[in-house]
Amino acid sequence: MSLFVAGLSHRNAPVELREQLAVDEDKLRELLRDAAASGTVREVLVLSTCNRVEVYAVADVPGEARAALFRRLCRHRGVETAPVEALLYTHADAEAVRHAFRVASSLDSMMLGEPQILGQVKDAFALAQTCETVGPALHTLFTQAFAVAKKVRTETEIARHAVSVSFAAVELAKKIFAGLDGKAVLLVGAGKMSELAARHLVEHGAFPIYVTNRTWARAQEMARALAGTAVPFDELATALAAVDIVITSTGAPEPVIKRAMVQRIIHARRGRPLFFIDIAVPRDVEAAV
Repeated sequence: MSLFVAGLSHRNAPVELREQLAVDEDKLRELLRDAAASGTVREVLVLSTCNRVEVYAVADVPGEARAALFRRLCRHRGVETAPVEALLYTHADAEAVRHAFRVASSLDSMMLGEPQILGQVKDAFALAQTCETVGPALHTLFTQAFAVAKKVRTETEIARHAVSVSFAAVELAKKIFAGLDGKAVLLVGAGKMSELAARHLVEHGAFPIYVTNRTWARAQEMARALAGTAVPFDELATALAAVDIVITSTGAPEPVIKRAMVQRIIHARRGRPLFFIDIAVPRDVEAAV
C-alpha cells in the first residue's frame, strides 16, 4: 500500500489543458465516488483549482491506480488521455507528503505566499470527507499539511510579502491606466477571487463597481457587499461598453465574453482601453479577444 499524488499544474501544463480538466463540486463528488467504488484506491482526494488538478490517493498498486484515476477524470471531462498522461507528475510516499506540504503552504503556487490555496485545499479535504473517501492516511497527511501551512505563515515573512494573482492584475491595471481613480469595474461572476480583485481595485480608487451573474440574487448580494450596482446578465454587452476594467470568474464551461461581442462595442468606446482580468478556469474570455 502506497501514498501518491499525481497531477498537472501551472509549472508543467498550459492553461488550455488545465481548463479542460477543471472540475466543479458536483462533478468532483461523482468522480470521488466512482473512484472509491472502482476498488483501485483505498482513499482518494482531488484538488482542482485555477492552477492545478491533483489526485492524492492511497492504493495497493499505485501505478495502476494513477492510470485508472486519470482515465476516469479524462472521461468525465471528455478529454483525450494521451496529452494528459504525457505531462503528469507523480510523487510517492515521503515525496508526496513534501509536495502536499508545499502546496498547502503556497510554496508551489504561481504567486509565492498567496493565501487562497490553503482554503482551496481545505475545501477539497472537506468534500472528500463528505464523500467518505478520506481514510486514516489522507486524514493524517492533510491535518499535518494544514498545521505546516499555519506554521509557515506565522513563523516566516511569507505572509507579509504575499502577492496574489488578483493583486498582480491590479498592479498591471494601475500601469495601463496611469492610476485607477474613477475607473469603472464590471465583475462577471460572483466568486471569491473576483471579489478580492474588486476590493483591491476599490482600495486604489476604482469606482463605480458593477456586478453581473447568471443568478440575479447572487449578483445583488455581491453588489451590496462592494457598494456597487447589480446588472442583469443579459445586459452584459451593454455593461462592457461602459466600463474600463472587467473581472471574470463564472465557472462556465465555455467563454461568456466572445470576440464578436467585444467587436460590437469597440466603436462605442471611442478608443478607450478595456482591460480584462480573467481568473476563471475554464477561461471566460475567448482567446481571440
